[in-house]
Amino acid sequence: MRKVVHKLFWAWDFEEEEKWLNKMAAEGWALASARYVRYEFEKSLPGEYGVCVELLEHTAGHSESRQYLAFLEEMGVECVGTWIRWVYLRKKTADGEFELFSDNKSRVAHLSRILVFLGIIGGMNLYVGLYNIMLLFTVGNEINLLGYVNILLGWTFMCGFGKIKKRKRKLKEEQQIFE
Repeated sequence: MRKVVHKLFWAWDFEEEEKWLNKMAAEGWALASARYVRYEFEKSLPGEYGVCVELLEHTAGHSESRQYLAFLEEMGVECVGTWIRWVYLRKKTADGEFELFSDNKSRVAHLSRILVFLGIIGGMNLYVGLYNIMLLFTVGNEINLLGYVNILLGWTFMCGFGKIKKRKRKLKEEQQIFE
């Protein structure tokens, strides 16, 4: 039996997304495929799989990403979905706990990738939005909805950027304590 759930998680909420996917797995719904806001689950034994979500350096089709995913596959990890540079991974819990980031250094590196991703998307939206609004004042009196939407999206992504930056700073501080 399969079921499809549509649910939105922002890039900075990847940990909450992971918790939700693992909760579904604990209830006997293993992630079978994922793409943006669409999650497809298949009936399984409760807790049969653990799930992790990761933002790769490159798209999943890039040679480095393919090598990395092949390495994970050798370790018993299945890639069940991709979206842009995000990958959805699952592993049988019988093989042991599934955790991609075993230390603060790898967690910080992952958060750094997310910061670049958010910074580019947020910055581009702010730039396009401000440009469209400047055109409004120089060209005419029409309401430029696109400019305001871009600014809203840019602001939203930059707020997410701030949340990830705060998490990264906290992890770096913890890392310095243990060094």
